[in-house]
Formats: sequence, C-alpha cells, structure tokens
Amino acid sequence: MIVFDIKRYAINDGPGIRTTIFFKGCPLRCVWCHNPESWRPQPEWLFKAKKCIGCNTCGIYPNQLEVIRTMNEESSFYDCPTLALELCGKEWSAEELLEEVEKERDIMRDSGGGVTLSGGEPLRQVGPQFLHLLRELGKRGIHRAVDTTLYASADTVSAVAAEADLFLVDLKVMDPEKHRRYTGVSNERILDNLRLLARLGTPYQIRIPLIVGVNADEENIEKTAQFILSLGTSSSGSSVQQPTVALLPYHEMGRDKHARRGTTYNPEGIELSTPSDAAIERCIQQFANHGIKASIGG
Repeated sequence: MIVFDIKRYAINDGPGIRTTIFFKGCPLRCVWCHNPESWRPQPEWLFKAKKCIGCNTCGIYPNQLEVIRTMNEESSFYDCPTLALELCGKEWSAEELLEEVEKERDIMRDSGGGVTLSGGEPLRQVGPQFLHLLRELGKRGIHRAVDTTLYASADTVSAVAAEADLFLVDLKVMDPEKHRRYTGVSNERILDNLRLLARLGTPYQIRIPLIVGVNADEENIEKTAQFILSLGTSSSGSSVQQPTVALLPYHEMGRDKHARRGTTYNPEGIELSTPSDAAIERCIQQFANHGIKASIGG
C-alpha cells in the first residue's frame, strides 16, 4: 500500500481524536482538490523552492519543476541536501501501519476517536493488505472510518463496509454534467454506492466541499437533501439512521501543492469562491427544513 502522509491528532476526520492515513491514487480530478499530490498512485517528487540553495546536487537545477513533471513517470531518483526535493509516497505493509497507529492508542481511546483511512481515494488500494488492516483495527477495538468519494466498484464498497464502522462520503454536486466538468467523472457510480451503503445499513456521513459557483446554490442543496431523503431503509427493512451533513467551505490549500509538483491549480480558471456566512446558514437551514442536520466541518 502506498501512503503519502500520516496525520496524528486529527479532529476533522471522524469522531474524537484520530490518526488519519492518506493513501495515494485517485480517479477524480477535482478542480479545487487540496491534495493533488494524491492523484498518481505511485510515489512522486515535490519541490519546495524556499529550501533550494542552488547547489545542483540534484543535477537538474535550475529546471527542477520542468524535469520533475516529465521524470516522475520514470520513478527517477534525486538527491537534495536541504530536502527541497521531497519524495511523496512510501510503501507500507498493514503491520507497519498498525505499529504506527498503536503509538496513539491511549489518545484515541480516551477521546472516542480512532483511525481514518483517507486519500486520494483509499478504495483504490483495497486488497488483502488493506482489508487485513481494517480487520486488525477492529480486533483491537479501534474505531475505523473511511473517507472516500465512493468512486469504486460495488464489490469493493461492500467488502470495506463489512469491516468499517463509518464512511465519510464526499458528495460534490448532484447534476451529472456539472460533476463531470468539475471532477472529471460522472457521479452515477457514487450515488449508486451511497444507495448501497444505505441498503447495507452502514453508518455514513455526507461531506460537501461547499463552493460558490459549483454547489452552494439553492437548487443543488435542495437536490442533495432530496437525494439523502430518498435513501430510505436498509435491505433488512429497518430504518436507516438519517446521516448528518458536514459542510466544508472552499479554500485554496491545493494551489501551493500544485506549484510544488509543477502542475497548475484550476487551469481553466473556473470561478470558485468561499461561501459567505449567510450562504452557509442558508444551506444549513435548507437541510434542516428536511429534517437533516448540517454543520460546518467534521
């Protein structure tokens, strides 16, 4: 499994204080993505210009970004005494990750937290090691959340749902054409997999990156609320607990990361902006009108 970051003391990736593991690889190309270094499944080089002293130990000065863009595909190795060049992504086994998680066991237990598998798209790396990690976390009494776009096969979602305690599901925009424009893929598979989670009775939370010009309008919020209400009951006939909605106001954290990997943030110049407090409150109220609890963050 290729992991590009492990974040400790995370408080916005599920209940309590958590350890969040970020997996490489994502099939979406969201215009606003704040983790573009997660897109490629392989390790890749990033460049921090402020750390560069121009010593040319790397052998590619002064054209680091130009070379990195072309050479990342070939997994070339560079050396840098000041760590201006940083390799993003490392292979981990399930046992190695479990060893890291155990370092924070007491904090997670005392806060009602656990471990969140995030990305990128963590479902891209589902296999024996990934499922073993989830099973072993469960055996150790550690809460397991999966932060996902749900852009995966139904079989993959079902296999992970059997081992996870909570899904944190990104729901970008309801209109399929807008979804394709802003993320590069259709939302049909995502919506089908949300229906699947509801049928399975798997706990989940909806997370919406709230962006003016993309999905913060009244029409999209209304369609989102109606879709959530349509999820209904599980296959056993029992009522599904109404999921909560976490609104994540837009930010430009990804801009600097694109610069470090030699790519361009929002290359088409699509107008994106952070919603005002009034717009956020309107969205919260729209969901409340349908009996759905929405809040900022989470």
